[in-house]
Parts: sequence; C-alpha cells; structure tokens
Amino acid sequence: MKERIKLIWDFRGPDAMKIAKHHAIHLHEFAEKEALNNPLTGVESISKMHFVAYLVVDKSVMIAVRDALKPHRGTIFMI
Repeated sequence: MKERIKLIWDFRGPDAMKIAKHHAIHLHEFAEKEALNNPLTGVESISKMHFVAYLVVDKSVMIAVRDALKPHRGTIFMI
C-alpha cells in the first residue's frame, strides 16, 4: 500500500465548523479537478471551537498539492 499524507487546515472560533465544512467542499472539488488518486476529504472536530478540514493524498503528489493549497500542517495518514 502506498504511503499517504493527510494535509490539514485548522479553523477556530464560533464559526469554525461551518468554515471547515465549506473548505472541505473546495478540497473535494480540487481533488476532482486534479484527478487525484483516491483522495479522502472531510472535517474533524477537535473541540467546540476548533475544527479541521483535511485532504488525504498519495505521498508522491503531496509536494505539488501542498504548494498549491498551502495547508497549515500535515501528517502521515494511518487507517
């Protein structure tokens, strides 16, 4: 199995959930437009005031996606 990287965008504040959900829509659209291999997108709750939107990509394309989208951070994706 290929190594995958989870690119993460943090959103904080009272509107964090709404903004993270909206951002995830754009991440999904980007993944479709760029024909990324088996991308995963979504939103996770860290706390009531902190949500993240994420995009999981193959390590082989991570640099290009990172440079295009400027995530706040990233981590190795574990299933």
